[in-house]
Amino acid sequence: MSRHTRRRSSLQAQLSVAGAGIIAVVAAATTVNFASAGEVQRPGSAAKADHAVFVQGNELAGNTIHVFERGDDGTLGAAARYATGGKGGDQVDAPTDSLASQGSLVYDDRSGLLLAVNAGSNTVTSFRVQGRKLTDRHIVSSGGDFPASIAVSGGLAYVMNAGGKGSVQGFRITAKGLVPLSGSSRSLGLDNKKVPLFSSSPGQVAFTPDGRALVVTTKSANTVEVFPIRHDGRPAHQPVVNDSAGGVPFAITFDKGGRMLVAEAEKSTVTTYKVRADGTLKVVQQPLANGQNTLCWLERAGDFFYGGNTGNSTVTGYRTDRHGKLALTNDVGIATPPSAMSQGVIDLAVTKDEKFLYVQNAVSGTVDGFRVGRNGSLTKVTTTTGLPAFAESGMEGIVAV
Repeated sequence: MSRHTRRRSSLQAQLSVAGAGIIAVVAAATTVNFASAGEVQRPGSAAKADHAVFVQGNELAGNTIHVFERGDDGTLGAAARYATGGKGGDQVDAPTDSLASQGSLVYDDRSGLLLAVNAGSNTVTSFRVQGRKLTDRHIVSSGGDFPASIAVSGGLAYVMNAGGKGSVQGFRITAKGLVPLSGSSRSLGLDNKKVPLFSSSPGQVAFTPDGRALVVTTKSANTVEVFPIRHDGRPAHQPVVNDSAGGVPFAITFDKGGRMLVAEAEKSTVTTYKVRADGTLKVVQQPLANGQNTLCWLERAGDFFYGGNTGNSTVTGYRTDRHGKLALTNDVGIATPPSAMSQGVIDLAVTKDEKFLYVQNAVSGTVDGFRVGRNGSLTKVTTTTGLPAFAESGMEGIVAV
């Protein structure tokens, strides 16, 4: 049995139990009435042209981007919907998250492009963002099977393909969208079918803040793999394979000091690392548990971080001090109470000014918006309904600008 498959059976059982638990949570939540100012869809009365939230529908028949205007108070109003020209995808046995990844929809501030994966057609779409309008659509092959995550640094974009052996494929970001970077494709050495099992697909691809390394998490292999990036933008031929300090590494983000934080689904932990120049990792802080169920997604808002726990539909808050030490924002590990309209928490997005957090709820087909307080607390300001809920597939991927 290869190193990439030795933990698959136990991992699938663990995450399938978490998925089953979501159904019970949904049933229980329907009997509770949480008072909130935003449990209905409302237009953002104070919306600006440069304030928007983009949600990837990931529809199997034809992937779309749902665009919402964002008011100064954080409320959302439906503005438009655009076809990507590709198809959404659904990984095998996925409990709530069809793409089982973070970073499937990415906005590049430098070029003004929105990049979306079309997992069902093995392509990537780029749009030019003009306020709440998407124009100049371009579609390119992802260079592999089942693209699920995108990373951007400078004029480079790398796409993580989760199917088959898995791969990362590089692109130049141009005025005409993405152009493949010859000689940049690298295998991840996995053992998946073209449509992968959710528990054995890689979780995310991300650049380090200095752009000198590309990082990929692999769930079933329990590794964090680092490709040093050469001056020509191409990765080293083989990754530096690091054993994960916590079980089932999934999402990646970085703090202000450039330290890497990895969310781990097995015990809902976060480990802090330093990425060395040679691609090896140094554990700065051992896995920190949040007491919740199946932490998969993690995003930064200044000195705070927010994690999505899909197993029990909660959001956890974290804070860092000036030395980079991570701690929970409260003892119970829940930054905001769950509600009947907030089931199946998956991907998250933070606005550029770090004032608002938006959370996708796959089972409910909703997006919640929260104001980030000075102490890291979250106050719900809006809930938008009617998005593609998880069934045969479901929405995944969200960007806030």
